[in-house]
Amino acid sequence: MQSYFNFKEHRTSYRQETLAGITTFFTLAYIIVVNPAILAAAGIPKGPSMTATILTSIFGTLLMGVYAKRPFAVAPYMGENAFIAYTVVQTLGYSWQTAMAAIFIGGVLFTLITIGGLRQWLAEAIPGSLKHSFSGGIGLFLAFLGLSEMGIVTLGVPGAPVQLGNIAQLPVLLSLGGLFLTAVLLIQRVTGAILAGIVATTALFLLTGLVPLPATAFSMPPSIEPIFMKIDLQGAMTWGFACVIISVLVMDFVDTMGTLFGLSSRANLLDEKDNLPEIEKPMLVDALSTIAASLFGTTTAGVYIESAAGIEQGGKTGFTALVVAALFALALFFSPVLTIVPPFAYGPALVIVGMFMLQSVTKMDFTDYSELLPAFLTIALMIFTFNIGVGMTAGFIAYVLLKLFTGRVREVRGGMWILALLSFTFYLFYPYH
Repeated sequence: MQSYFNFKEHRTSYRQETLAGITTFFTLAYIIVVNPAILAAAGIPKGPSMTATILTSIFGTLLMGVYAKRPFAVAPYMGENAFIAYTVVQTLGYSWQTAMAAIFIGGVLFTLITIGGLRQWLAEAIPGSLKHSFSGGIGLFLAFLGLSEMGIVTLGVPGAPVQLGNIAQLPVLLSLGGLFLTAVLLIQRVTGAILAGIVATTALFLLTGLVPLPATAFSMPPSIEPIFMKIDLQGAMTWGFACVIISVLVMDFVDTMGTLFGLSSRANLLDEKDNLPEIEKPMLVDALSTIAASLFGTTTAGVYIESAAGIEQGGKTGFTALVVAALFALALFFSPVLTIVPPFAYGPALVIVGMFMLQSVTKMDFTDYSELLPAFLTIALMIFTFNIGVGMTAGFIAYVLLKLFTGRVREVRGGMWILALLSFTFYLFYPYH
């Protein structure tokens, strides 16, 4: 096992990788509950949806560990699930079975594109400044999400979209305590600091009664039969549905690419040209996971930004992903225990991880504005639109336009023109209402 994952070269160990896997799992375990809750708005029953969410995560994360050998967790994407539930089903009026067909078709197309090498070619065309901005933007995105989960940042009013939460409330105070405890443990270089912070904060919520103990520790997973392979391909074969398929394609592409480069930059997995060696492997995992997700009855799956928590804990190889997959398998039967971790407990971990990922900004070129502005737009729009895909596509378009209108078009590689065109298509079909 050590030889297969090359522990010696990566200077890692079973203990380090296991701690990383546990940390990653607990930072994204919320998806087990949140994904079914969102998809319920599309009419997908929660019980089977929870099982589908876990099975998709097991499939994708296991494949990521064994085949791609990367310390990344795979699960149904947040954002894409809301797009399917609230836009495709509720607003456009399609059935969730037809929506699943869009996920399936998108996964098949991505698989073919990846096998053909097109995705890798496009990825290598992205300039280093944008690749590093992905990590910084995702880091601030995670920090913003963490502050929101902690109750420190809340929705505001028109003109001031966000505001300070009620920090006098006990849950917020305990969450702040968890943040500073994690920081102290990190400063003291305690192994497993992030995971220890999550566990300690959860324990405080249990002791104060803010989180009740589960009625039972063990439960059989709900049957997946009501949603398994319920894909309406015939309903998807219309011109009107093409915009949905295109939106799914572009959202999946940019989310996966941004997350891969962001995480890999932080984990020092990029080469001297700021490319991720064998990037086609994690991309193929992403494509196959999306196909599996649609068959199980859930939405687009891919690499999760919360994997950064495990990377900061020392995860460097696919063994970290194997640990995450094993914990997802346990979650099928121990979901009452594993889902008691409140957002207030894992919110501090997201803030800490966001701080670490911001380091990649130092690798950006601050002297060349044609490089800096697209990178800045990427970071800013990721956060202020609360959408990683919007930030990335804006950066692609801005980069090409600035190089074009400043007489430096030769610096634009062929793949960037295609990415800019896809980005324009994204805004053309984006559901603005």
